[in-house]
Parts: sequence; C-alpha cells; structure tokens
Amino acid sequence: MGSPISASRRIGSKNLVGFEVGSVLYALDIGRVREIIRPLPSLPLPHMPASVIGVADHRGDVVPVVDLRERFGLPTAEDTKQARWIVVTRDSRLVALIVDRVTEVFGGDESRARQVPEMGDGDDTRGITGVYAYQDQLAFVLDPDRVAAVSEEIDMSIARELVEQGRAK
Repeated sequence: MGSPISASRRIGSKNLVGFEVGSVLYALDIGRVREIIRPLPSLPLPHMPASVIGVADHRGDVVPVVDLRERFGLPTAEDTKQARWIVVTRDSRLVALIVDRVTEVFGGDESRARQVPEMGDGDDTRGITGVYAYQDQLAFVLDPDRVAAVSEEIDMSIARELVEQGRAK
C-alpha cells in the first residue's frame, strides 16, 4: 500500500506533496505527511461534522478521516479509483485526509510563490497558507491543522473503544 514519507526524502527543493480535490491542485508540506495510502474501511461515528466520515484502524492507530471534498463543499466524486488518504500529523495525533488524486512531490521555491488570495468565509475552512505557480497552474498549500480541525470533535476514547470492539469480532 503506502510507505512512510520521511524527512530524508526531501531531496533538493521537493518539499510539497501535490494532490487534487475537484479540479484544484493543492499541496501539503512533506514534513507533515506521514504516508499516502489507499482508502481503508472506516467506522462512522454519530454526531460528527459531515466532513468527518469516521475513524479507521491504521497500523494499530485509530485515525479520524476527513473528506476534503465535503470539507470544501464539493459534490461526491463519481470516480474514486485514484482516491487516496494522505495521513498527516496534527499535534500528537494522526488524521487521514481523503483526496481525489495524489499528483507528485514538487518544490515550492520562493521564485514561484504568489500572494495568497483572500476568500472570505472560506479562509478557515480551506486553510490556505501559500500559493505557488506550478506547471501552468496554481498549487494551493494547505495547513493540515486548519483543514483537519473538524476532527477535534471526535472523542477519541470512545472511537478507540468502538474500533477495539470491531477488532474483537
């Protein structure tokens, strides 16, 4: 499946992991990406925001799963064959972000930096911290803490208990 992405893989100026949600190119700092995996079975939890589809058992960790399409107000994707989960670190916890497609690791050097546009009410939801020109398009760099903030509402002790019950079956 996926493999851990470590700081040792920051070759040259390749410091961003690119991915698409809808028709937009986004990126995350490679230092915050633990790994990229195919979607796993998830356990829905009651009373969660719509963008939190539940939690998953990933290598023994209970990981909240955030659907970025839902988070950004986009319709459900029809073709999910290329969908991936980007597992990121958020404080001391892991969070999986569902994306439509992972593109590649690339560099975000200052010569290609653009000013971050103000988007009004969507600024906190999208969590854009940088913009770079990349291959004739713009890549919007996201703050994983802001886009995954909705996962804070999960009572992880209850989530762990439910996952443990599922393992015991």
